Amino acid sequence: MMRYIKLVNFELGRFLKIYLVLVGLTLVLQLLGVFLEANGYLGEVEELVVNGNLTQEQFLHDYGYFSFNDVSRSGWFIVPILFCILTLMIYVFFIWYRDWVGKNTFAYRLLMLPTARINVFYAKATAIFLMVLGLVSLQLVYLPIENSVLRMMVPSDFRIDMTVDQILNGFDNLRVIFPTSLIQFIINYGIGFTAVFVLFTAILFERSFRWKGIILGLIFGAVAVVVFISPILVQAFVLPEFFYPMELFILVVITGLIVLAGTIWTSNFLLNKKIRV
Repeated sequence: MMRYIKLVNFELGRFLKIYLVLVGLTLVLQLLGVFLEANGYLGEVEELVVNGNLTQEQFLHDYGYFSFNDVSRSGWFIVPILFCILTLMIYVFFIWYRDWVGKNTFAYRLLMLPTARINVFYAKATAIFLMVLGLVSLQLVYLPIENSVLRMMVPSDFRIDMTVDQILNGFDNLRVIFPTSLIQFIINYGIGFTAVFVLFTAILFERSFRWKGIILGLIFGAVAVVVFISPILVQAFVLPEFFYPMELFILVVITGLIVLAGTIWTSNFLLNKKIRV
């Protein structure tokens, strides 16, 4: 257990500098978005109400109140989140392939450690999962800060105050990342975690068999997807309206666990019997 924890800590440490850049960049750009969006709105207020002919009531009727939704739907808020997602998606591959870079590959030493090789697999997956949860958690910390900055900038007569829950409920395009219930959180991140396991296994196929491994990895990924959604396929094409929603959900959970178990078994086999270091 201690070796596994050390491996997780090691993997987190290798990505720490880039991770801190993502954390800082997200906060800076989102705060900048709050400032620019609020400042733009206040500029319209000054131009049309203070220096213009519109009354406050007319302005609010035509342009509406300012709220955090105006910030969260802007590129300043969404683009840093998408950039973090893209970076972590790339790192899912990089976390394995950088171990094979150079003549004296680090992969050899890593896989020769006095611990089960599958622990290397678990440690890399855990590191990815912790980094994802860390970014999501920090975003939830950032929201009250950004919301407070907005309140300081925009007068109460021109704004609608929103709680963090209300802000999260307004994330139509980011609902997968910020689920509003525990069940939805488990579903979304359970699927994501399983997808990472499948990708890791596909990478191990490639590392084990090279060009043939790419084809085997693609086949494995396709089979995993089909197995996972097989209850939905049966419901749609074989037995229409046969399962109740809860039954269908339970079946999908079962097939998800089968896929997860299959990826772990296959990865363990490849790491112990086929992998080239």
